[in-house]
Amino acid sequence: MKNNNHNAKQAKPKASKAAQNTDANKAKPKRVKDKVARKSSQPAGKSEVEFIKIAKNGLHERNVHRGRYDFKKLVESEPQLKPFVIKNPKGEDSINFSDPNAVKILNKALLAAYYGIEFWGIPDTYLCPPIPGRADYIHRVAELLDGEVKGQYAHQKVKALDIGVGANCIYPIVGVTKYGWHYTGSDVDPKSIQSAQTIVEHNRVLKGKIALVQQYNDANIYRGIIQPNDRYDVTTCNPPFHRSAEDAAMGSQRKIDNLKANQRKKGLKPQTAPVKTSKPALNFGGQNAELWCEGGEAAFIRKMANESQAFAAQVLWFTTLISKKDNVRPMRKQLEKLGVKAIRVVEMSQGQKVSRFVAWSYMDKQQRKAWIELK
Repeated sequence: MKNNNHNAKQAKPKASKAAQNTDANKAKPKRVKDKVARKSSQPAGKSEVEFIKIAKNGLHERNVHRGRYDFKKLVESEPQLKPFVIKNPKGEDSINFSDPNAVKILNKALLAAYYGIEFWGIPDTYLCPPIPGRADYIHRVAELLDGEVKGQYAHQKVKALDIGVGANCIYPIVGVTKYGWHYTGSDVDPKSIQSAQTIVEHNRVLKGKIALVQQYNDANIYRGIIQPNDRYDVTTCNPPFHRSAEDAAMGSQRKIDNLKANQRKKGLKPQTAPVKTSKPALNFGGQNAELWCEGGEAAFIRKMANESQAFAAQVLWFTTLISKKDNVRPMRKQLEKLGVKAIRVVEMSQGQKVSRFVAWSYMDKQQRKAWIELK
């Protein structure tokens, strides 16, 4: 990296060796177990980009799903879960995670017990999200906003936009119930919008806090959703990963096979109920718009980045999950070319699984500060 102050630094006399060692010791950053931040900027002659990479180990401290599931509490919150509770080889309560019905009822119980959700359901064949990981994304995004101020961000005033809200409405549910955010959720699938709307209407804690908007043009992401007078503190998105329906079907079948293999390793019997195998993508859950798009994740986030430029002054932080690590670097390079002022890459690891999201803002520190002061 070039340094604009290079010549000025050369003009300074050399310090003594002892002084250099002392300064070096002072300059060493403290090691933080779960956080690694790395800053960099553009070479001289180009606009500076504030880039920070952060690594997080384990679920966020505010995530209520740290540790094992409390099945006693979950069954009390959702009695339908009781028939699905089994013992693992260690004698601990669990469920058969390869059984879609068991996973769906577990989600209902988790949402009832920890988020105050009285009604939750999704149509058959739609994605049933793993709530702990989904919640962690929201907690990390909240942490991103907190980093803009001393103390805590004014979360009760936050306006958030979820791209691809899905039938499950999970990100708005977590954002509203845990932080008091006001959420707008968009989707190209009318059935997803209808399902999410039903969830909102049947839960007092969500009413008046979540608005659902259908994206009528599947070639657009933000266009048609963000209106001229809209201002969003943050956007969220879990983009489709696969390039085709066939890839999605194969990926879903692999997930099913891996789940069953893990069950066998743990000494649990895979579900005995017959399962249709002609459409593995549907068995695992997920509609076309949820699972795949032309060009896959790389094409989707590339389009997302390009479109975001048109709304640079209307969104404080854009964010998106990125499943494939190889897609992060090209995304960063593209964002730099588009003129963003700040980029964050946040890696979240839970055991052997690593997920990540990229956040970007077209505002520098002073502009972001002014945005916050006007709230």
